[in-house]
Amino acid sequence: MERTAVNPWPWSVEMGYNQGELVSGGTRTLYCSGQAAMNGAGEPLHPGDMAAQVEASLANLEAVLGEAGMSLGDLVRLNVYTTDVDLLFQHYGVLAARLGAAKAAPATTMLGVSRLALPTLMVELEGTAVA
Repeated sequence: MERTAVNPWPWSVEMGYNQGELVSGGTRTLYCSGQAAMNGAGEPLHPGDMAAQVEASLANLEAVLGEAGMSLGDLVRLNVYTTDVDLLFQHYGVLAARLGAAKAAPATTMLGVSRLALPTLMVELEGTAVA
């Protein structure tokens, strides 16, 4: 698989994501459902703690990727849904650091929403990976 970053402007690269990801030669594509701070029994974790919810959401996304034989480095698209954009930006370094460590800069969209599936959830990550 070959990935080519598409960035007509440099500002997004400084924030850790590409405006687009051109993928060629990929043989497998995984479309991940949104992953939130939930335990293995489907119970929400860390009410009111954005940083902990980001960590748990990432861990769950990594688990789904891992089950398919993929990793964060295979992400080509990441949608971030949050009930509090300003609060998420205060903890965005958690997400950016994990993606940076995986050498991933997927095309990313962040959306503020009025609520997620369960009232205590504050962030949800939805990804597409190609390997």
